[in-house]
Amino acid sequence: MRHAFLILTLTAAVAAESTALAADKELNLYSARHYQTDEALYNNFTQQTGIKINRIEAKEDELLERIKNEGAMSPADVFITVDAARLAKADELGLFAPLQSKVIEERIPAHLRSKDWAAFSTRARVIVFNKATMKAEDVKNYEDLAQPKLKGQVCMRSGAHPYNLSLLASMIAHHGEKKAEEWAKGVVANFARTPKGGDTDQIKAVAAGECGVTISNSYYLARLMRSGKPDDRKVVEAIGIVWPNQATTGVHINISGGGILKTAPNKEAAKKFLDYLASDEAQRYFADGNNEWPAATNVKTDNPALAALGSFKADTLPIIELAKNAALAQKIYDRVGWK
Repeated sequence: MRHAFLILTLTAAVAAESTALAADKELNLYSARHYQTDEALYNNFTQQTGIKINRIEAKEDELLERIKNEGAMSPADVFITVDAARLAKADELGLFAPLQSKVIEERIPAHLRSKDWAAFSTRARVIVFNKATMKAEDVKNYEDLAQPKLKGQVCMRSGAHPYNLSLLASMIAHHGEKKAEEWAKGVVANFARTPKGGDTDQIKAVAAGECGVTISNSYYLARLMRSGKPDDRKVVEAIGIVWPNQATTGVHINISGGGILKTAPNKEAAKKFLDYLASDEAQRYFADGNNEWPAATNVKTDNPALAALGSFKADTLPIIELAKNAALAQKIYDRVGWK
């Protein structure tokens, strides 16, 4: 009987070890990034590590709801999305495990990470204007978009969108709630139309003369600049680009990032994946493949559109501050009627 018991015990131990080894060879990724170019990132990681990536892609709210409903039985290891406001939402729900990685601490600047998640790419929120109707000096700063002289000239996407939530969150951090609300109210007064569409729609509206100025994430501009379509080339020729607030806080930066979930069944594989995203290879791919800037410092890239956009002073406000102010930013947009 004792001999049989030992055999059963050893069999169970071997089975458990085999399960652990198998688990370490796969990663369950819940991603709100919807870029075909990310396929190379995932394939390269698998080739280097042998870890297979099982991916579920959906909108961030859908993924967060799914993770909540799955609870302790969730198969998700890593959650990735765009913008600090969205990562903050996951953090508020208590979904992330503490991020313990020397690689990330060494490679990703402190202002681009929290204790639970990190940025792996950045985007700049730039001002785009119609060169035929406006001059760059008219819109040097975000604050200029609230000036009465721009009445009927401003196009914007929804105030509920995380890109705009993070921008206003940065203004709250820099200037306080009162001034941030005054700015938002002034911008609403200058709307050329009710907010609709995405950033590319705003850029095209400016190029067509439907409005004189807008704000866009830089990677949408770079995408148009790299396009071979004649219509896209015409759009680029009609617009000018301003890096806002270069004499003050610097251009607002938002991010794409992620973290490891508390209930992750494959935590070691998850850590390897996030460390890989901070590597030079992955960082270059964010830039060259998807027109984003690396979050890590001193990474050489080869993207002609990003090079053409030139250098700029970036806002180094800790990204966690944007996350903290996102809910207040939404309240302000609601109060001023920014739909």
